[in-house]
Amino acid sequence: MKLIRYKSGSLVKYGIVSEGIVKEIVGDIFSDFNESGVTHPIGEIKILPPTEPTKIVAVGLNYKEHAKELNMEMPIEPLIFLKPISSIIASGENIVYPEMSCQVDYEGELGVIIKKKAKNVEKIFAKDYILGYTCVNDVTARDLQRRDVQFTRAKSFDTFCPFGPYIQTELDPLSANLRTYVNGELRQNANTSDMIFDVYALVCFISNIMTLEKGDIITTGTPKGTAHLNRGDEVIVEIDNVGRLVNKIY
Repeated sequence: MKLIRYKSGSLVKYGIVSEGIVKEIVGDIFSDFNESGVTHPIGEIKILPPTEPTKIVAVGLNYKEHAKELNMEMPIEPLIFLKPISSIIASGENIVYPEMSCQVDYEGELGVIIKKKAKNVEKIFAKDYILGYTCVNDVTARDLQRRDVQFTRAKSFDTFCPFGPYIQTELDPLSANLRTYVNGELRQNANTSDMIFDVYALVCFISNIMTLEKGDIITTGTPKGTAHLNRGDEVIVEIDNVGRLVNKIY
C-alpha cells in the first residue's frame, strides 16, 4: 500500500495512492484508518512530505561499494548524525543552493518511517516498529563537510532533506533497487543488500541511543556514485515499488 500526505484546498489529508487516484482516508495512518469514499486525481492535489517527524536520524557510510569508492574502511558500528526538520521539503519543491557552499551533492537513500515509539528495540522485533519506506535525498554541502569535519552544517541547510512522495508499507528493505538520476542521467544504481547495516539493525542500534517517535525518519545511507549538483539540475531518487522523488536545485 502506498500512503500519501497531501493538501486539497485548505485541508491536509492522508490517502492511499492507486493507479493515479488518491483515495482519502480517515483515522490514524499509524494505527487504524478507513477510506472515506472521497477520491482525487493525483494531479489535482498538492503533495506534502509524508510525515511530520520529530527528528531525522541519518546514517553515513552504510554501503560496501560506497566505502570502497571512497577508499575508506567499513565502520564497525553505524555512523549516525541528525538533520533538522527545517531541512524537509516535498517532492516537487526546490532545493536551495546555499551561498556559502561551492559543492552541493545529492545522496539518494532509502528512508524508514517509524510506526510507534521505539526504545531499546531488539533487532528481531524491529519490523514491528516500521510503518513503511520512502525515498530520501540527503543533500550535502560537501565542501563544508570537509571543512568542518563533523556533519551538522553541511547536512542542515533548509531544503536539504527532500523525502517522499509516498510511504510504501509493503517492501522488502533487504533487497530494494535504488537509483538516482541527474537531468535524466543515471548516477547511482544499487540494491539495499549492499548495506553494511541493514534496516532492522539500524532501528535496533538507534533506538538503543534515542527514543524514536512515530513519524520519525531514518535515512539509511547512500550507495556509490554521489557527485555534485549545479543550479538548475533536476535530481530524481527512485526506489522500485516505492516511488520517485523529484526536485530541482536553484
